Amino acid sequence: MLKIETFTVGPIETNCYLDYDSKTKEGLLIDPGAYENQISDFIKKENITVKFTVNTHGHYDHIGGNKKFGYPVFIHEGDAECLVNPIRCLSFLGGVSRPNMSAQRLLKEGDEIKISNISFKVIHLPGHTPGGIGLECDNVIFTGDTLFYEGVGRTDIPFANPKDLEHSLKKLMRYSDGVKVYPGHGPSSTIGHERKHNPFLQTGY
Repeated sequence: MLKIETFTVGPIETNCYLDYDSKTKEGLLIDPGAYENQISDFIKKENITVKFTVNTHGHYDHIGGNKKFGYPVFIHEGDAECLVNPIRCLSFLGGVSRPNMSAQRLLKEGDEIKISNISFKVIHLPGHTPGGIGLECDNVIFTGDTLFYEGVGRTDIPFANPKDLEHSLKKLMRYSDGVKVYPGHGPSSTIGHERKHNPFLQTGY
Protein backbone atom coordinates (compact mmCIF):
# COMPACT_ATOMS: atom_id res chain seq x y z
CA MET A 1 0.00 0.00 0.00
CA LEU A 2 1.29 3.45 -0.98
CA LYS A 3 1.96 5.86 1.86
CA ILE A 4 2.65 9.54 1.17
CA GLU A 5 4.41 11.90 3.55
CA THR A 6 4.59 15.59 2.65
CA PHE A 7 7.38 17.91 3.82
CA THR A 8 7.56 21.62 3.06
CA VAL A 9 11.17 22.62 2.42
CA GLY A 10 13.29 25.58 1.34
CA PRO A 11 12.66 29.32 1.02
CA ILE A 12 9.92 28.90 -1.60
CA GLU A 13 8.11 26.24 0.44
CA THR A 14 8.48 23.38 -1.99
CA ASN A 15 6.50 20.22 -1.39
CA CYS A 16 8.87 17.28 -0.98
CA TYR A 17 7.09 13.94 -1.02
CA LEU A 18 8.29 10.70 0.49
CA ASP A 19 6.37 7.84 -1.10
CA TYR A 20 6.82 4.33 0.24
CA ASP A 21 5.31 0.87 0.42
CA SER A 22 3.85 0.49 3.91
CA LYS A 23 4.61 -3.23 3.89
CA THR A 24 8.15 -3.45 2.46
CA LYS A 25 9.23 0.08 3.51
CA GLU A 26 10.82 0.66 0.10
CA GLY A 27 10.41 4.25 -1.08
CA LEU A 28 11.32 7.16 -3.30
CA LEU A 29 11.79 10.89 -2.69
CA ILE A 30 10.13 13.46 -4.94
CA ASP A 31 11.55 16.99 -5.25
CA PRO A 32 13.87 17.49 -2.26
CA GLY A 33 14.27 21.21 -2.80
CA ALA A 34 16.50 21.43 0.27
CA TYR A 35 18.02 19.00 2.72
CA GLU A 36 16.00 18.93 5.94
CA ASN A 37 16.65 16.82 9.02
CA GLN A 38 12.94 16.22 9.49
CA ILE A 39 12.97 14.12 6.32
CA SER A 40 16.05 12.06 7.12
CA ASP A 41 14.82 11.61 10.70
CA PHE A 42 11.48 10.29 9.45
CA ILE A 43 13.22 7.91 7.05
CA LYS A 44 15.35 6.52 9.87
CA LYS A 45 12.49 6.34 12.35
CA GLU A 46 10.25 4.41 9.95
CA ASN A 47 13.15 2.29 8.66
CA ILE A 48 12.44 3.23 5.04
CA THR A 49 14.85 2.23 2.28
CA VAL A 50 14.82 5.11 -0.22
CA LYS A 51 15.79 3.76 -3.64
CA PHE A 52 16.08 7.04 -5.56
CA THR A 53 15.07 10.68 -5.93
CA VAL A 54 12.73 11.80 -8.71
CA ASN A 55 12.72 15.46 -9.77
CA THR A 56 9.48 16.61 -11.40
CA HIS A 57 11.55 19.31 -13.07
CA GLY A 58 14.96 20.91 -12.76
CA HIS A 59 14.44 24.24 -10.99
CA TYR A 60 16.72 24.90 -8.03
CA ASP A 61 13.89 24.83 -5.51
CA HIS A 62 13.15 21.22 -6.47
CA ILE A 63 16.68 19.81 -6.85
CA GLY A 64 18.53 21.63 -4.06
CA GLY A 65 18.67 18.65 -1.69
CA ASN A 66 19.54 16.00 -4.29
CA LYS A 67 23.24 15.76 -3.56
CA LYS A 68 23.07 15.87 0.23
CA PHE A 69 20.41 13.17 0.40
CA GLY A 70 22.64 11.18 -1.90
CA TYR A 71 20.10 8.93 -3.60
CA PRO A 72 20.33 8.17 -7.34
CA VAL A 73 18.52 10.92 -9.26
CA PHE A 74 15.89 10.44 -11.97
CA ILE A 75 14.83 13.42 -14.12
CA HIS A 76 13.28 13.91 -17.54
CA GLU A 77 15.78 14.11 -20.38
CA GLY A 78 14.51 17.61 -21.23
CA ASP A 79 15.67 18.96 -17.86
CA ALA A 80 18.88 16.94 -17.42
CA GLU A 81 21.05 20.01 -17.98
CA CYS A 82 19.43 21.71 -14.99
CA LEU A 83 21.41 19.42 -12.70
CA VAL A 84 24.72 20.82 -13.91
CA ASN A 85 23.90 24.31 -15.23
CA PRO A 86 22.94 27.13 -12.80
CA ILE A 87 21.41 29.12 -15.64
CA ARG A 88 19.07 26.29 -16.62
CA CYS A 89 18.02 25.55 -13.03
CA LEU A 90 17.52 29.28 -12.34
CA SER A 91 19.53 29.13 -9.13
CA PHE A 92 20.91 32.60 -9.93
CA LEU A 93 17.40 34.02 -9.40
CA GLY A 94 17.42 32.75 -5.83
CA GLY A 95 20.96 33.90 -5.13
CA VAL A 96 22.11 30.35 -4.50
CA SER A 97 24.51 27.96 -6.18
CA ARG A 98 23.85 24.32 -6.84
CA PRO A 99 26.50 21.59 -6.95
CA ASN A 100 26.88 19.59 -10.14
CA MET A 101 25.18 16.22 -9.99
CA SER A 102 24.37 14.08 -13.00
CA ALA A 103 21.26 11.91 -13.28
CA GLN A 104 21.39 8.15 -13.00
CA ARG A 105 18.30 7.76 -15.18
CA LEU A 106 16.79 10.06 -17.79
CA LEU A 107 13.03 9.74 -18.03
CA LYS A 108 10.59 10.09 -20.90
CA GLU A 109 6.84 9.89 -21.46
CA GLY A 110 5.35 6.54 -20.50
CA ASP A 111 8.30 5.28 -18.45
CA GLU A 112 7.53 3.32 -15.30
CA ILE A 113 9.26 3.69 -11.95
CA LYS A 114 8.73 1.02 -9.33
CA ILE A 115 9.13 0.66 -5.59
CA SER A 116 8.29 -2.89 -4.56
CA ASN A 117 5.03 -3.64 -6.42
CA ILE A 118 3.96 0.01 -6.65
CA SER A 119 4.34 1.54 -10.09
CA PHE A 120 4.54 5.23 -11.04
CA LYS A 121 3.94 6.23 -14.66
CA VAL A 122 5.82 9.21 -16.07
CA ILE A 123 3.67 11.87 -17.75
CA HIS A 124 5.64 14.44 -19.73
CA LEU A 125 4.25 17.89 -18.84
CA PRO A 126 6.37 20.56 -20.56
CA GLY A 127 5.58 24.25 -20.24
CA HIS A 128 6.95 25.46 -16.92
CA THR A 129 10.16 23.74 -18.02
CA PRO A 130 10.92 21.65 -21.13
CA GLY A 131 11.29 18.48 -19.06
CA GLY A 132 8.53 18.85 -16.51
CA ILE A 133 6.81 15.62 -15.55
CA GLY A 134 3.95 14.25 -13.51
CA LEU A 135 3.98 10.92 -11.72
CA GLU A 136 0.78 8.89 -11.84
CA CYS A 137 0.12 6.14 -9.32
CA ASP A 138 -3.37 4.65 -9.05
CA ASN A 139 -5.67 7.56 -8.16
CA VAL A 140 -2.89 10.09 -7.52
CA ILE A 141 -0.80 12.41 -9.70
CA PHE A 142 2.24 14.36 -8.49
CA THR A 143 2.07 17.36 -10.82
CA GLY A 144 5.22 19.30 -9.94
CA ASP A 145 4.89 22.95 -10.98
CA THR A 146 2.44 22.28 -13.82
CA LEU A 147 -0.82 22.30 -11.87
CA PHE A 148 -1.43 23.75 -8.41
CA TYR A 149 -4.48 24.22 -6.22
CA GLU A 150 -6.36 26.83 -8.28
CA GLY A 151 -3.15 27.78 -10.07
CA VAL A 152 -0.71 26.72 -12.77
CA GLY A 153 3.02 26.91 -13.37
CA ARG A 154 4.63 30.17 -14.41
CA THR A 155 5.64 30.67 -18.03
CA ASP A 156 7.15 34.16 -17.68
CA ILE A 157 10.57 32.72 -16.85
CA PRO A 158 13.49 31.50 -18.99
CA PHE A 159 12.95 28.25 -20.93
CA ALA A 160 9.20 28.17 -20.21
CA ASN A 161 6.61 27.88 -22.97
CA PRO A 162 2.95 28.93 -22.54
CA LYS A 163 1.68 26.81 -25.45
CA ASP A 164 3.36 23.71 -24.07
CA LEU A 165 1.83 24.37 -20.66
CA GLU A 166 -1.61 24.68 -22.24
CA HIS A 167 -1.21 21.25 -23.86
CA SER A 168 0.06 19.76 -20.59
CA LEU A 169 -2.95 21.07 -18.69
CA LYS A 170 -5.27 19.57 -21.29
CA LYS A 171 -3.48 16.25 -20.81
CA LEU A 172 -4.10 16.39 -17.05
CA MET A 173 -7.75 17.32 -17.53
CA ARG A 174 -8.32 14.00 -19.30
CA TYR A 175 -8.15 12.31 -15.91
CA SER A 176 -11.29 11.71 -13.87
CA ASP A 177 -12.55 14.15 -11.25
CA GLY A 178 -11.60 11.96 -8.31
CA VAL A 179 -7.88 11.80 -9.10
CA LYS A 180 -5.93 13.50 -6.32
CA VAL A 181 -3.35 16.15 -7.23
CA TYR A 182 -0.15 16.57 -5.22
CA PRO A 183 1.53 19.75 -6.55
CA GLY A 184 5.03 21.15 -6.20
CA HIS A 185 3.80 23.99 -3.95
CA GLY A 186 0.70 24.59 -1.87
CA PRO A 187 -2.16 22.32 -0.80
CA SER A 188 -3.31 19.17 -2.54
CA SER A 189 -6.39 19.16 -4.74
CA THR A 190 -8.31 16.98 -7.18
CA ILE A 191 -8.71 17.07 -10.93
CA GLY A 192 -12.41 17.71 -10.45
CA HIS A 193 -11.83 20.71 -8.22
CA GLU A 194 -9.35 22.23 -10.66
CA ARG A 195 -11.62 21.60 -13.63
CA LYS A 196 -14.38 23.60 -11.90
CA HIS A 197 -12.49 26.24 -9.93
CA ASN A 198 -9.06 26.88 -11.42
CA PRO A 199 -9.24 30.34 -13.03
CA PHE A 200 -6.27 29.58 -15.28
CA LEU A 201 -7.91 26.65 -17.03
CA GLN A 202 -9.87 27.35 -20.16
CA THR A 203 -13.56 26.48 -20.21
CA GLY A 204 -14.12 22.98 -21.46
CA TYR A 205 -11.03 21.29 -19.99
